[in-house]
Amino acid sequence: MVFKGTDRQLPGEFDYTIERRGGATNAATSHDYAHFYITTADRDFESTLPHLCDLLLRAKIPDDEFCLEREVVYEEIAQYHDNPDDRLFAVMMAALYPHATYGYPILGTRDRLARMTPELMRQFHGQYYQPEHMTVTIVGNVSFERAKAAIDQHCCDFVPATAYRSEPSTPTFTSPTGVTREILELPNLELARLNLAWHGPGANNLHDGYGLDLIATILAGGRSAPLVRDLREQRQWVQGIGCYFSLQRDSGLFSISAWLEEAYLNNVEEAIIAQVTKLGQHPVDPSVLRRAQRQLCNDFIFSTETPNQLAGLYGYYHTLAHADRAFAYPAEICTITPEELQAIAQRYLTPDAYLAVVGVGEPTP
Repeated sequence: MVFKGTDRQLPGEFDYTIERRGGATNAATSHDYAHFYITTADRDFESTLPHLCDLLLRAKIPDDEFCLEREVVYEEIAQYHDNPDDRLFAVMMAALYPHATYGYPILGTRDRLARMTPELMRQFHGQYYQPEHMTVTIVGNVSFERAKAAIDQHCCDFVPATAYRSEPSTPTFTSPTGVTREILELPNLELARLNLAWHGPGANNLHDGYGLDLIATILAGGRSAPLVRDLREQRQWVQGIGCYFSLQRDSGLFSISAWLEEAYLNNVEEAIIAQVTKLGQHPVDPSVLRRAQRQLCNDFIFSTETPNQLAGLYGYYHTLAHADRAFAYPAEICTITPEELQAIAQRYLTPDAYLAVVGVGEPTP
């Protein structure tokens, strides 16, 4: 709805202004923040930034455009439910975060969206699109003085803050006390899905989060990683397996996901837990740790090559933690020892307390 115009710009005018200069613009959302960006030539910086600031600070949110956009989101929700992996992820998040907004789908639900009105959205915009909630990141051939002058001129006319009646939420993050299991029967599912999940640290403990990044890479980051080598290459119990740590502001998510024949579900879960248990019982081989550190450092280098990537990195860290931590990742990754990694595994990846979300095909009538 932010892109639907202001008193100064008609719907669609912003896109035309950026694209006729060869630029690009888009937005994305997560549980923790919304991200709006433009990419343009440096010579067009002063002529494009005012249009984005105008949209962000003075979005009109017209009633008719709201109704049209709601239908678009209804369709996105329907597409989301057609994807078995998306459905299983939603079930996993709801089960792992029953008392926090991380458990809500970012798209929302049809029922919740039906209760939303243009006026409520205008109130939401008025409360949250305020300077204390905003980070502006500029990367490119633009000096600091030039960037600051443009921001001071165009990103200062905020509308008065409004009160938005949101549902009260006091997030609590209680890890499972045993093995919690959710089973979802899905139509036309050719391969079963197995997702195991644990709570991880939030942005206030980046060091442990970086350690879980290393553990994810050690477990499944390539053909020589034990979960890939053992379960896919040798036993051929899975068609694919991945391990991920997702850093969130208040509570991170560590997950292991496998695509497999239903007959191997128990065997694969046992094999995964055996590898997790091993990490907590013994320090990893130093050569294995060095390989994972090198892999993550290389990934970091390749993810910071373009102005878009750099702007996103700075904005991400400044929103969740501190901007000066944006480039500390490679150095801190390389300071973690095998003993530290073992302690991190013990702290978060308990082999007898986790969430298992299983997707299987619907039984034949």
